[in-house]
Amino acid sequence: MALGRTRKTSLFMKQAAELAIAVPQVVAHRMTLMAMAGHRSQSSDSREFKLMSDEKTAAFNESWIAMTRQALAAQQALTFSMFDSLMWSPLRGLPSAGAVVNQMNHAAMGVLSQGMAPVHRRAVANARRLSRSKPR
Repeated sequence: MALGRTRKTSLFMKQAAELAIAVPQVVAHRMTLMAMAGHRSQSSDSREFKLMSDEKTAAFNESWIAMTRQALAAQQALTFSMFDSLMWSPLRGLPSAGAVVNQMNHAAMGVLSQGMAPVHRRAVANARRLSRSKPR
């Protein structure tokens, strides 16, 4: 039985594909910048290195916060779903195993997608910004 892709799965796959393209570009540009800077870097190089560090820290924090919020919302939805099915099971019957697995998969993809969003946003923006900068 083939499972159809949900919107969250498609979003996650799109983000992953864009990251797979953007990250190597950003890493290559910054590694070249570091190699060319040597032991004496210019102020613009120092700003880029500081920005790189600050962005990673901010993206990590935003990712964990977004994943925590999404996980709590998913847990709440799963709890209400289980309570609802137990409360009304004589009238409707218990949910199928496939429905429960689908709901859990949907919740997991939501958490992953929310966690990847800040990293994706910064990496793609950096790839765009750094591709426009002129090498020295």
